[in-house]
Amino acid sequence: MKKLIWFVALISLFSLPAFAQDVDNTPDPVATLRAQIEGAASDSDRLRLRLKLADLLLSTGHKTEAIAELSSIASSDVFDPIGFYNLGNAFARLDNNESAIAAYRKAIEQRKGHYSRALNNLGVVLLRAGRWDDAHEALVSALQLENFRYAEASYNLGRVYAARGQNDLAAREWRRALVIDPKHDAAKEALATSGTAERIVVVAATKPAKPVNKPASVTKSVPPSASSASPKSLELDQSSFDFLQRARNASERGKMTEAVENYRRVLSREGGYFAPANLELSYVLLSLKRYDEALANLLEVSKRDGARYPISYFYLARLYERSGDLKLAEAAFSQAAPTNTQFLLDVSRVREKLGDYKGSLEAMENYLKLMQDQGQKPVWSDQRLAELRTKAGKQ
Repeated sequence: MKKLIWFVALISLFSLPAFAQDVDNTPDPVATLRAQIEGAASDSDRLRLRLKLADLLLSTGHKTEAIAELSSIASSDVFDPIGFYNLGNAFARLDNNESAIAAYRKAIEQRKGHYSRALNNLGVVLLRAGRWDDAHEALVSALQLENFRYAEASYNLGRVYAARGQNDLAAREWRRALVIDPKHDAAKEALATSGTAERIVVVAATKPAKPVNKPASVTKSVPPSASSASPKSLELDQSSFDFLQRARNASERGKMTEAVENYRRVLSREGGYFAPANLELSYVLLSLKRYDEALANLLEVSKRDGARYPISYFYLARLYERSGDLKLAEAAFSQAAPTNTQFLLDVSRVREKLGDYKGSLEAMENYLKLMQDQGQKPVWSDQRLAELRTKAGKQ
């Protein structure tokens, strides 16, 4: 019996080092990836492995190292459009909008503009950053490359239109997405929840065209909001509606002068004012850098229908900020801001420029509260709050 016990103990003694050796020799996945990166056969292989390394670092809680790796990749001159597209995706997941935008643009540039997936994702990040004009341009470009048969890009373009108050165009894009992909659940949901949104309906022409009003004067004041913002149908006769659709089609295809002419035709038939046409005309005029004309249209919309189209205040604010009228910019952004995260960021930025650090901090805190209610927290938020609190504490 003693011999049996001694034999079992001896076996255990010899097996322990072998077990310990297996544990000690477990390969470190980070070290393994770094070795593979060193020995990569091509620049593209190396970039792909570096992206994999960054993803591994993130998943194991080494966020700072992961971001450093991604930033290093972003500064490289490797020709690898797919790699930079995936780099953009990585930055987007980290809510690093500017780095994501730069990576997507590099991927698109390397393919000489022919990269619909990167254009779509670029549009999404630009939309998230509140850069609706740039988002519109990217998504329309993606759709043009796919002959307007790209469900995800149509869905996202609908989101841009909805953000800009163009609800009938938003619904058109969501319907187009569903024609291409009947199982696109997000487009279905968007259409379902937009049931009470404003629509343009065509009616029989039973009266002559309205007389043209005197053009709105360009003043430097922010008009009061309209008293009611309840959705309603907007009516156009068939000829006016056709001019509106021609203007929209021309705008989507980059024919801006033609778009302006057709929007003007709609307005001439509607007494100088039809809110969607005035708004959409202002977007085209902004793209043509015809800022005074755009300002006149935006002022008219904000004066008559500001509560229904708060986006008019946003574009007014951008024009005011561009011309250095920061107080008017702050007032206009504030009109649009209460429940819009991007507008709150704009309010914070302009107030900081004005030296109103406490107001800037308040807007930033409201922005972060809304973001956290949506389950999001930008990676830069803690540093930004700390900076503003320091400045506000000195006032």
